[in-house]
Amino acid sequence: MSKIKVGIIGAGSISESHMNSYQKNPDAEIVAICDLNEERAKAAAQKYGAAHTYTDYNELLANPEIDAVSICTWNNSHAEISIAAIQAGKHVLVEKPLCRTVEEALNVQKAVRSSDKLLQVGFVRRYDPNIGLLQEFIQKDEFGELYYAKASILRRLGNPGGWFADKERSGGGPLIDIGVHVIDLCWYMLGRPKVKSVSGNVYHKLGNRSNVKHLSFYKAADYDASKNTVEDLANALIRFENGASLMVDVSFSLHAKKDEAGVRIYGTKGGFEIDPEVVIVTEKNDVMVNIEPQIDNKGFNFAAAFQNEIDQFILNIQNNREPMSPVEDGLELMKILTGIYESAEKGVEIQL
Repeated sequence: MSKIKVGIIGAGSISESHMNSYQKNPDAEIVAICDLNEERAKAAAQKYGAAHTYTDYNELLANPEIDAVSICTWNNSHAEISIAAIQAGKHVLVEKPLCRTVEEALNVQKAVRSSDKLLQVGFVRRYDPNIGLLQEFIQKDEFGELYYAKASILRRLGNPGGWFADKERSGGGPLIDIGVHVIDLCWYMLGRPKVKSVSGNVYHKLGNRSNVKHLSFYKAADYDASKNTVEDLANALIRFENGASLMVDVSFSLHAKKDEAGVRIYGTKGGFEIDPEVVIVTEKNDVMVNIEPQIDNKGFNFAAAFQNEIDQFILNIQNNREPMSPVEDGLELMKILTGIYESAEKGVEIQL
């Protein structure tokens, strides 16, 4: 079977994880790079052996040699480029979130389902080896009915600035940037139940905290301390039609002692923690016990998850197989995220 020829649209920091993973896949070949910054596109092309560079994604999509694309651009262009790529006859792997609005998500879904091409949403946490391990326990009913999840990603100083801090381009702050990961992960582990309602709060209290000294943090390439239109903190209670619920809080800026990350899910026969490390909690002989699996990586393995995500994308194309993170799931997450923002703005629970 010939190699799947791939084009990368957007050569910013996250694209490195895509390109490294494609390079390690024997059935994939990176043939084109597109970025608004021509020098950045050329540098990536030289590093990964791509024959073509573009500054206009439409020119990349017009290249008949390309079978599939990874979209690693600003959130506000995800829907537009995804639709254009599908209509150009390309398979699509689009970074999370799928887009910025439910309307955009519906348009992407319509384009995908009216074509014979696949779109895979980059919910990379689903592809971590530890998630596969825990899914096996779930499938064997080790935890019983899963009914409650709790997730936090709290950064005390972690507003990347640049496009991340520009609501017009990003769609929002920590909720849509890092919250989407843990909300999707919990929803996926709960069995993707239908969402009933969301109630949320967002806070704009601390800004990007560019005044803080002696503590470093990641900054976007286009960082500008004078621009910040996204929230510092968001929290939400998400209710599902099957009675399960999810509580989540995420922040870019917070007066906290340290950064925190935790993902925990509870069931009638047992529970488990995903972050910061995998731990299983259950009962044996009427005694509550904590089980620590003997595994290579107790926490999230970023590189392995991305490799699995890319490998699955290539296999899906080769076998005409539906992705583990299809366009419909991207749509559901947009309903949740936009519902939280709407709830915060109106001060009421939003029924979905």
